[in-house]
Amino acid sequence: MHELVAICHQEAGKTIHDSIDEVREAVDFCRYYAKQPHIFKTQSVLGFDGQSKSMTRGGRGVFVCISPWNFPLAIFLGQVTAALVAGNTVVAKPAEQTSLIAVRAVELMLEAGFPASAIQLITGRGADVGHALTSHNAIAGVAFTGSTPTAQRINSTLAARQVAPVPFIAETGGQNAMIVDSTALPEQVVRDVVRSAFASAGQRCSALRVLYIQEDIAERVINLIQGAMDELKVGLPYLHSTDVGPVIDANAKQKLLAHIEAMTKQGKKVAQLSLDDECAEGDFVPPCAFEISDISVLTEEHFGPILHIVRFKASELPKVVDSINATGFGLTLGVHSRNESTYEWIEKHVRVGNCYINRDQVGAVVGVQPFGGQGLSGTGPKAGGPHYLYRFTDVVNGTASISK
Repeated sequence: MHELVAICHQEAGKTIHDSIDEVREAVDFCRYYAKQPHIFKTQSVLGFDGQSKSMTRGGRGVFVCISPWNFPLAIFLGQVTAALVAGNTVVAKPAEQTSLIAVRAVELMLEAGFPASAIQLITGRGADVGHALTSHNAIAGVAFTGSTPTAQRINSTLAARQVAPVPFIAETGGQNAMIVDSTALPEQVVRDVVRSAFASAGQRCSALRVLYIQEDIAERVINLIQGAMDELKVGLPYLHSTDVGPVIDANAKQKLLAHIEAMTKQGKKVAQLSLDDECAEGDFVPPCAFEISDISVLTEEHFGPILHIVRFKASELPKVVDSINATGFGLTLGVHSRNESTYEWIEKHVRVGNCYINRDQVGAVVGVQPFGGQGLSGTGPKAGGPHYLYRFTDVVNGTASISK
């Protein structure tokens, strides 16, 4: 634990709490997938032709697993262990920003007894090696977590291959929103907003980007958010006092600061933290909150500690849901309401993979809250859920008999 946490500090800029959660989630993935041997049992299914078919599943072959830098151990091991336990061999390509933790994970796998021929690690820039891996005819499947444009390129590459279609399991970004109506508990809302928007420096694919607040309680909630943000400590990730660490690299910092500058000129700034002297060196971005007119103002996801706030009237709730759906993203949504009919209506009409009610919208628990999106946010099945391993397998033996 201590070694992996230290590497998370050094490579990914994760705080102590986030690093511990990272290791625990990686452990959860390993245990959860290892305890699903039932998928390999011979199953009897009734076909459209009226015949009962016995089918046995097994691995597809060589899987490419491309993992992101924001969960460099949990998602890396989640993808790899799922592919291995399903009977495949794996070529693992971690994000170039967090290769060291991937190397250490593979070293531990080999120490634990995994055959060296079953897991191969390739480090390097995705732009240099990604296409070579995904276009190779020996690849039987791809598991990917990362940006939507990269997923679209991989999808096009796989579609152009002159072989049978291969599974592409993708989890990408999101323009994640939270809807808060006038029945919500303000203090609970603020706690969950701050965690959802600023935990891990806002660098979670599930992080809150756009907060919709019913105008009846908007002033009260926004004032509380300002106060809660003032209590956040931005600093070195290995210190116990730090709430928000740095973003991943200088390129990310530059893009986020450019967005903050643009929003400062165009929008109404709600809050922006000041950075201490210890943040003078490094890729630190001050947590910020801005008021905007609508989610459509944002043309892309800004992957960092920046919250956008929209006020709405109670009568405009259907319009709010339509505008969220219109972004094309569909990863997470948060709802805060004590009106059961309201949150059930929202959950029914919003097109997202995970909808969280009266809680934060980050930190999905493996085996309890399977995680994944739709639309521009990826394709299923959801990671950490009961259907995930099936996508890594194929029918290896099947016989048919006339049903009675």
